[in-house]
Amino acid sequence: MSELPQAKFLNRNTPPHIVTLVLLAGLSALSMNIFLPSLPNMAAYFESDYSLMQLAISLYLGVTGALQLVIGPMSDRYGRRPVILVGLVIFMVATIGCLLASSVEVFLTFRMIQAGIATGMVLSRAIVRDMVPAEQSASMIGYVTMGMSLVPMMAPALGGYLDSLFGWQANFSMLLVLGAIISAIIYFDLGETNLNPSPNFMAQVRDYPELFRSRRFWGYALTAAFGSGSFFAFLGGAPFVGTNFFGLSSTGLGLYFGIVSLGYLLGNFLSGRYSVRVGINRMMLYGAIITLTGLCLSFIALLAGGTHPMFFFGFMVTVGLGNGMVLPNANAGMLSVRPQLAGSASGLGGAIMLLGGASLAVLTGAVLTPERGPYPLLGLMIITTVLAIVVITYIMSVARKAGPLDPITHD
Repeated sequence: MSELPQAKFLNRNTPPHIVTLVLLAGLSALSMNIFLPSLPNMAAYFESDYSLMQLAISLYLGVTGALQLVIGPMSDRYGRRPVILVGLVIFMVATIGCLLASSVEVFLTFRMIQAGIATGMVLSRAIVRDMVPAEQSASMIGYVTMGMSLVPMMAPALGGYLDSLFGWQANFSMLLVLGAIISAIIYFDLGETNLNPSPNFMAQVRDYPELFRSRRFWGYALTAAFGSGSFFAFLGGAPFVGTNFFGLSSTGLGLYFGIVSLGYLLGNFLSGRYSVRVGINRMMLYGAIITLTGLCLSFIALLAGGTHPMFFFGFMVTVGLGNGMVLPNANAGMLSVRPQLAGSASGLGGAIMLLGGASLAVLTGAVLTPERGPYPLLGLMIITTVLAIVVITYIMSVARKAGPLDPITHD
């Protein structure tokens, strides 16, 4: 890895400041969750079923996942900076389209185009890997995503208030304004960090088989997919459960959504603080176990007759906490299997994770009914978490036989 100059804020001749990476990744997360409390009201506005309106989540995740297959190789070939700037422009144009949509079909079309902001989510991780060696990447990714989680932590609550005061369009107006501000910061602060670009785009695509042949890449990618599966299922089903089972308003939904983000903030702090010491594999295992424990306790509490929303949403703090421990370490593992393919690994791994998440979001919308309550959603979340634990156990078995990715991780 070539030596990079020291970062100086708003100097694009140097690598980006960590605050810039936080804002970039935060906008990606914000676009996914700020409007969630508005979903029931948006379904009423467009006179559509909730299952159709919920495609604003699942289709968005699916397109984001597909785009990551291209974003990684493009950034390895052309650089991180130009790919990110083009993605931001596409995001802002699509946001205007969402605001002007006159039907649910038009809205969903522009909502899918909004996925251009995926460049920020994918490449913020690749930029970290460009800037620091493997043994520090899990910790720095943890700190970046910890800071990032501060941005969307209050987003659902803010989105709920904006919806109650001005309607669902206010959420997308805020995304447009923030997109313009962050684009300006990126333009002036983001220096190119890919100092060894690949000779051509297809050369990077042809490197995918090298990743496909790696057992540990698949292990980390599937861990991210199954580990985040509980969160994506929650995104798809919680607005329906909160409205139809607990009778929450959009404002109330937004406040309860913040509980998950609070757990995610803590989980990312723990990753940043302890991943180097504990090892990325064990951190993933501990995070998945914490998630499973909370989900099982919520299921039991509701079966025992609990009717307060906290019996469901309160235990979701463990989903955020577990994801905050699993995802930074799974991402660091994916990017460190073949460091020279960091962009491609980030894009391919992210695609696997988000396509799995999109599938779960669609499945969640299909199985939920007012009569069944939250139990189908909790069941799906428990199953995906158990699968994550199985895959992590496999990774640890491979590490015992083949050795750790890096001696410092102590796997």
